[in-house]
Amino acid sequence: MIERLHIGQRMSKIVKHNGTVYLCGQVGNAEDNVAEQTAECLRRVDALLAEAGSSREQILQAIVWVADMADFAEMNAVWDAWVPEGHAPARACGEAKLARPELKVEVIITAACN
Repeated sequence: MIERLHIGQRMSKIVKHNGTVYLCGQVGNAEDNVAEQTAECLRRVDALLAEAGSSREQILQAIVWVADMADFAEMNAVWDAWVPEGHAPARACGEAKLARPELKVEVIITAACN
């Protein structure tokens, strides 16, 4: 069975299937700097994971897009403080042109769920 939450015409924010939860990409507030955008992305990830019956300790994979790799260290400082010790997921990070020019980071998560 596939369960979809917060379904829109273009995407669902959460899709659950066979004990795995897939989150749509999360971004922060456009007016913020990269650290603030990263923190907001991760706050939104936490909320969606909780709603899906999961948590950051259950993240399997993370894909992080930054608009400019010059922001890599600043984004990682926030990320590293957020990831629970001993629970780092498989992660990829790359530079990409995001949906709006003021966005600096986007985080995509796949996690195990209860």
